[in-house]
This record gives sequence, structure tokens and C-alpha cells, in this order.
Amino acid sequence: MTNPVFSIAFYDAHPYDRDAFTSANKNFLYNIDFFDFHLDERTALTSKGYKVVCTFVNDTLSSHVISILSECGVELIAMRCAGYNNVDLKAAAEHNITVVRVPAYSPHSVAEHAAALLLSLTRRIPQAYLRTKTGNFTLNGLTGRDLYGLTAGILGTGRIGRIMADILAGFGMKIVLSDAYPDRGWADSKGYRYLEKDDFFRQSDIVSLHCPLTPETEHIINADTLSVMKRDAVIINTGRGALIDTHALVAALKKKRIGGAALDVYEEEGDYFFSDWSVNVIKDDVLIRLLTFPNVIITGHQAFLTSNALSAIAETTLGNIRAFMKQEPLANEVK
Repeated sequence: MTNPVFSIAFYDAHPYDRDAFTSANKNFLYNIDFFDFHLDERTALTSKGYKVVCTFVNDTLSSHVISILSECGVELIAMRCAGYNNVDLKAAAEHNITVVRVPAYSPHSVAEHAAALLLSLTRRIPQAYLRTKTGNFTLNGLTGRDLYGLTAGILGTGRIGRIMADILAGFGMKIVLSDAYPDRGWADSKGYRYLEKDDFFRQSDIVSLHCPLTPETEHIINADTLSVMKRDAVIINTGRGALIDTHALVAALKKKRIGGAALDVYEEEGDYFFSDWSVNVIKDDVLIRLLTFPNVIITGHQAFLTSNALSAIAETTLGNIRAFMKQEPLANEVK
């Protein structure tokens, strides 16, 4: 019988999660109970009897939820993602619950998806695909734009942002950068330039968001920054939904103050992403409005979804749990 110390309550489980973690678990032999529902105030009591809960970006780990987890005996929150803005870290510390995460898995998966979104948007691939599926091979309205010679603005120059910069440089784009902690040695070696924020937004034909969500970066794309951008500039967001003030983006799109947007994340995605709403009423008017624009592409937070990334996420998450159980140093602890 499996030792209950090593039992893990796994929330918001999807088939690809089960496959990746079941495969990786052959090296750990933990008892993983996969739950297809989110962790929130209504479901937190299901953690009773588990020392570890494994959660994702759309689970709710508020002060109230963490209090319930503590009462149920939970000692570790293992986030199987890089982001942790949905975790009340102060409450976790007060209840002596450790939080770990996966700081990096496959940065190429996210950067490559961002590049795919950019090409799909600027070359109108979704519209062309839908036309040819119905036998319509006309080209009217499908005129695209060369990326060669344009200026790509990379906002956030961590691992993903750097890979995206190199991908777009490969298209012959000029690369400008913005980051609160610039790495000028790396930039100089590549021939890229860091700019002050206003110049960054003014010069960029494409703005690709790869920074973490912090109080300083929340709504970094807002009415003011949109007003200084080129009228045909496009925004790519595979970072965090709240990097963009979505109401301001909708207003700019309606007034044709921006060329378009491709989003893999959305500010209020928690109620909808990772679920099938095709036969239900979506009540989020802003999300519905975004879906009506011909120059907007939305994918459902899938940039991370490659076999490589899923394997790395599973291995790192289970490794974090093993280190905690063995009272070893936690390289990926969030404090």
C-alpha cells in the first residue's frame, strides 16, 4: 500500500496532465489522485488526508482556501507552472505551508507559439484556412505584411523573451527591448537595444509580452501606452493576461488605433479557459467583444502545451515534492 505521506491531490487535471505525470511518476512512485475540478473554496475540503496539493494557474489559493488546506493537513502547494500570482503567499507563510513552482520548463514552446501567433495574425492564416475549408480560394482581404525590416519590441528579456528576440531577428527584424533589469551585455552581443518605455512603444511595430505579472507590470499595456504606439502595430501576449488593460485594448481596436492583437492569455480567463463553452453562454462581454474582431486571435493558454514542456513540468514538479519530503533544499520555493 502506498504511504499516504506521498499522496498528492492533483487539481484541474486534464488528459495531457494525467499522461505526463503518470509517465514521470514511474521514477517517483507517488500516489497521485487526479481531480478534474479546480481547487477553490468549494472544493478545498477534498484536500483532507493529503500533505501535498498540486495546482495550476486557474486554481484559487486565496487566504480562505489556504486556511482550509492547513486545517486539512496540507503542508506543500506544488504549483505546476511558473506563475504564482493566484497564491496568497502571506497566508501560506502564516499557516506554515510551503509553496514551490516550476520556474522554467520549455521556454522554446512559449516563444515558438508567440511567433506562430504573430505570423497567423499578420498573414491572416485563420481567415484563409476557414475560406479554403469551404472551397473559397479568393484572396481579397487576405493581404499580409512582411516582417522583414520591421521593429520587434520584446518586453521582458528572461529566457522566453530572449528566444523570441532571436526568432524574430531570424526574420530580419530589428530588435528593441524593455526590461526593469536589463542585461546589456547580452543585448550588445546580439546587436539589440534597450529603450526607455516611451521610445520602446513608439518605435515597435510588434510588441511581444514576456515579463512576469507584478504591481509594476500590471496593465503595462493601457490607454496611455496604446496611444503612443503606431496605428498598425500589433501586440502578442503569451505572458500574463493582466499585463493588458483589456478594456483599453478593446477601445483602441474599435477606434482602429492599433493594428491587432494575438492573445494566448486573458485577464479574466479563469472562468473560461481550459473548459468547453461551445454550447454554453459566455457572459464575459469583453471576451465576446474581442472574439468579434477580425484582427484579433485568441488561443486558450496553450503556449506551454508541447510534449517537451509537459514532461519537464512533471519532472520538476515531482522533483520539488521529493525534495520537500526529504527535507532537502528547495531550489524552486516561492517566498
